[in-house]
Amino acid sequence: MLRRGTASLGCAYETVKKYQPQQRGITMLMLNKSRLLVPTTQYVQVPQRGAAMFIGRLLRGALKIRYLVLGGALGGGMTLQKSYEQWKENLPDMKWLEQYMPPPDKIDAFREKMIKFSSDFKDSFEVNPKLKQLGEAKYQNFRDWFDKRLDEAIEATERAEVEGENSFSDTFLRIPVANNSPGNPAASSAPSENLTTRLERLQDELMQNQLKYQKQVDRLEKENRELRRQLLLRKTGAPPKKVKKSLIDMYSEVLDELAEFDSSYNTQDHLPRVVVVGDQSSGKTSVLEMIAQARIFPRGAGEMMTRSPVKVTLSEGPYHVAQFKDNSREFDLTKEQDLADLRREVEIRMKNSVRGGHTVSNEVISMSVKGPGLQRMVLVDLPGIISTVTQDMERHTKDAIKTMSELYMSNPNAIILCIQDGSVDAERSNVTDIVSQVDPQGRRTIFVLTKVDMAEENLTNPDRIQKILSGRLFPMKALGYFAVVTGRGRKDDSIQTIKEYEEQFFRKSKIFKDGRIMSAQVTTRNLSMAVSECFWKMVRETVEQQADSFKATRFNLETEWKNNFPRQRELDRDELFEKARGEILDEMVNLSQVSAKQWEELFMQRLWDKVSGHVFENIYLPAGQSGNSGQFNTLVDIKLREWADQKLPSGSVEAGWEGLHKELQTFMRKSSTAKDNDEVLNTLKQAVLHETLKKHVWEDKAADMLRVIQLNALEDRAVHDKQHWDSAVKFLENCLKERLHETEERLRELLGPSTKEKWLYWKYATPDQTLRNAIRNELDKILYKDPNHLPLLKADEVTTIKGNLQNSVEQDVSENIIQETWDPIYRRHFMRSSLQRAFSCRKGYFLYQQGLAADECNDVVLFWRIQQMLKVTSKALRQQVVNREARRLDKEIKEVLEDFGQDRDMKENLLTGRRVLLAEKLKRVRHIQEKLEEFVQALNKEKSN
Repeated sequence: MLRRGTASLGCAYETVKKYQPQQRGITMLMLNKSRLLVPTTQYVQVPQRGAAMFIGRLLRGALKIRYLVLGGALGGGMTLQKSYEQWKENLPDMKWLEQYMPPPDKIDAFREKMIKFSSDFKDSFEVNPKLKQLGEAKYQNFRDWFDKRLDEAIEATERAEVEGENSFSDTFLRIPVANNSPGNPAASSAPSENLTTRLERLQDELMQNQLKYQKQVDRLEKENRELRRQLLLRKTGAPPKKVKKSLIDMYSEVLDELAEFDSSYNTQDHLPRVVVVGDQSSGKTSVLEMIAQARIFPRGAGEMMTRSPVKVTLSEGPYHVAQFKDNSREFDLTKEQDLADLRREVEIRMKNSVRGGHTVSNEVISMSVKGPGLQRMVLVDLPGIISTVTQDMERHTKDAIKTMSELYMSNPNAIILCIQDGSVDAERSNVTDIVSQVDPQGRRTIFVLTKVDMAEENLTNPDRIQKILSGRLFPMKALGYFAVVTGRGRKDDSIQTIKEYEEQFFRKSKIFKDGRIMSAQVTTRNLSMAVSECFWKMVRETVEQQADSFKATRFNLETEWKNNFPRQRELDRDELFEKARGEILDEMVNLSQVSAKQWEELFMQRLWDKVSGHVFENIYLPAGQSGNSGQFNTLVDIKLREWADQKLPSGSVEAGWEGLHKELQTFMRKSSTAKDNDEVLNTLKQAVLHETLKKHVWEDKAADMLRVIQLNALEDRAVHDKQHWDSAVKFLENCLKERLHETEERLRELLGPSTKEKWLYWKYATPDQTLRNAIRNELDKILYKDPNHLPLLKADEVTTIKGNLQNSVEQDVSENIIQETWDPIYRRHFMRSSLQRAFSCRKGYFLYQQGLAADECNDVVLFWRIQQMLKVTSKALRQQVVNREARRLDKEIKEVLEDFGQDRDMKENLLTGRRVLLAEKLKRVRHIQEKLEEFVQALNKEKSN
């Protein structure tokens, strides 16, 4: 009975200390009283043996029962209350059962019937008055006797504490002896067993009872998880309108919004997170995996694996799955292949987040883990604190990690989970100094000592671990101190294997067995429960304050908007982008409304601008300056065919591409200058247009189609009617006038100002221009003497010019300068002659029909052939645009808009200005405030339930 009572009292004490740390003082008082039950080796002689032996035994049993009943009731009551509260909090929403339950009025009526039945049964059952009086008298006598003996025992205890003796425990626990005579057989009884042996036996019994209790708790929790899983599955299978986000998922979304809004945690984001910090390879990731009950992070032998913050949202669910914030795939954590894929994805994301030669990154990887029995919380795993920067790291890696850790820990409501490697010397710790600077009072720090199994093997003084877990070794302070074992260093061990190894270690650990470590301070299970409780306590204390803060910020921003932009809508970047998208697509619709005539005129002009230089320089001038009409037609046919086979089709496609783009740019320019245009969108529109035009390429087969129709048009030498003839003459005259104007401009630059400009505008010629004027006078004489002169000067003519100039200008003139002056002069002479023939050919169509003016009007026929080629090419380009290219361009614009719409950085660069920034901030603040209020309502609803 003594052993069972002592074991029950020890179990109750451990339970109270595990679930109710605030009741530690009461429990210690119970333990002090329990020390009265420990035997010693001394004997006390009692004069009267018979009566004293009976009274002693009775008193010992009654007092022991009283202490055990009081201690067990207190500890068991607290444990039951705590277990009930936790079980109640973990239960899902059971309101759906209300529809299956009877109404309250029927329940009340049934209860009244049961009360009436109980009273009737009590009245019908009567007790014999004599037996009742006799029982009350005996009970009163026993109670008086027990109170008297209890008072004497308490007085003896107080006296023993003052005198430093243990006589009361001996008197109370030892069997009293009547006398010390030799005839007394009790006087020669053997002394009690050794004190150390008995203590070890009691501790073993205490351990066995604790293990038995722990197994029962695990069994109940397993059944509870299975029940919750079934309820969650039933809730998930409900109609979609009844499915709601869990509380922790809502909170995680708020944190994601805040992280994007205020990544520096300057003033806005003060919501709690569990920030996991520690030295490199101290076991941070392993602790997080044990809490998540899955090995979700990559590992490396001594290599830095955590290179960016990883936010893990833990929540309860029917299946053990993980999912990234920006990906719809769910990884089944019960399958090894999915676990490997998840670890690989985490590693890839970490490598992608490190850019520009950096070793660590501030980019947060956000993921959620759901599973049966998981504690609801949000953890942020940070890169480990390092002491030395290696060759493969960036030079500022150490400072970058420290700054990042301090940034997350500086949040006044962040819960700091400080991880310390128990297998290394405490003096080598870096993280404890940083944590003590950020949280000197330890009001939001939880200390975790990892690798305790290795520490127990290596340490010669086990009291060192006790000092660490009692907060007497490190200078930092903490809310709680925990010891965990996260495996045997084998990366292939499963979470269940690690959990069993941890429980087995603490079951056999000498430190734990000797009472140096409290049972509530060990195992990751207890750690997870403590962190979750602290997390939600801080969430409830701070979330309403954060909601009020964002409400005030929203009011200030709305007031600023009304004062600065009173007549404009609050459009953020996404809304402005959609507005620009609509306007750009509207312009594409307007592009389709262009008439066929406009397209053909546009393409014909663009095509002539592109090919006119080639026509004059490579076809018309060489053929026209040959001086022979037969040779003229031969050269023209050869040149035209070569041109149509090689350069003309590709040039025509380029002309069509440029014409289409020019027309689109014209529409965009008109929309940008309209009265109702939003100037904020102009930069975005131009960027979209530029990217689209760079991307758009004309179809390859279009050139082959153009080559056929162009060859057919150029081979037709017969002008069919007077209208075509007049059109060709006009086309020739316009082209000749244009080229003649260009030639005269060039001559003006070479020869200097004319006589009129010299007299009226006081302009003077340079020495070189004066020399060229003299050369021009000599060249004019040659052309005047021979109007049909060939384009090249003869050698004797050059010599004559040099001799004449030497007498007039008294300087040597090079042959090159004579030739440079001759080319534009002869070109002007030829153009004027061609223009004169074109004038004479205006009325020569009838002579041409009769073959009388064929030689004089060869150039008119040439330009008619070119004009016909331009017309059929423009028509073909117009058909290609209407049938294919406009639709392809529209599709490419939509693709560019889609790419720009998904690129947040692109929109931030193209949509700027105070109005955009204010609208963007106002939208984010309003969105965050609404989510905070929604979360507060859900939190209060859960609390009330």
